[in-house]
Amino acid sequence: MVRCDRGAAGSAARHGGAAMSARHFGELEVIARAPAGKAVSPVPLLFIHGAYTGAWCWDEYFLPYFAAAGFDCYALSLSGHGASRRRGGLDSFSIDDYVRDVSEVVAALPRTPALIGHSMGGMVIQKYLEHADVPAVALLCSVPPQGLMGSALGLMLNKPHLLGNLNQMLAGSQPDPESLREALFHQPVDDDALMRYYHLCQPESHRAVWDMTLFNLPQPARMHRPPMLIVGTEHDHLIPPAQVAMTAALYGLEATIIPGMGHGVMLERDWQSVAEMLLDWLTVQLVEV
Repeated sequence: MVRCDRGAAGSAARHGGAAMSARHFGELEVIARAPAGKAVSPVPLLFIHGAYTGAWCWDEYFLPYFAAAGFDCYALSLSGHGASRRRGGLDSFSIDDYVRDVSEVVAALPRTPALIGHSMGGMVIQKYLEHADVPAVALLCSVPPQGLMGSALGLMLNKPHLLGNLNQMLAGSQPDPESLREALFHQPVDDDALMRYYHLCQPESHRAVWDMTLFNLPQPARMHRPPMLIVGTEHDHLIPPAQVAMTAALYGLEATIIPGMGHGVMLERDWQSVAEMLLDWLTVQLVEV
């Protein structure tokens, strides 16, 4: 089994030990990190971010970690996010546009990648699977195939202030940074890191949010079914464990629920416990074959 030394991976994540390049595939920003030596698998990894963020969220820790473990890694900023195209304004982009973004990057890679998606990125991957197959898929705190309505109702009942703050971000205004702490983190995060993430976050497309709520939900009967890992966290206010379990049940799988963590698994203090679990699973799917 491929393992990434914990100390080496932590150093790579903090200091960029794996070779990194930020480039554009057409009009799309892609952050790429390559292993120092020969890749352990010919299958690369393509990471898809969630709402309000961009490819940067994966490069904080996950891309250096998986590159140090021997994988060619790519993280895409969807249209209207990061330094990717902003044709017609953010609100013109739909979930189908985001699916086309993934297709565009996949076509530019030397081999079809495994896909790892967080939150909205998980929904984008589920829609992508209606059109194409991939070697493996991991959904982290993903929007469920039933859409966002359950999440919105749960927030309305249990965290109405957080729902209000998310709506402020959707409208382009800047809520209190503490709302970001509550939305993404259960574990402590220092103020400097929180403010850095806060300034990197951005509004989201209204059209995409409505697609995820009602108008363009996944159609499981049409989807390819590659090996799939479905992960949630114990303290996720946005996609709580019950919704993650619902996603897994629809695909005939068991959900993995990580204790003691919130929605932003790739940025939490104990991010490496999630990365190690994901690495073990990817190793079985992509290396030990």
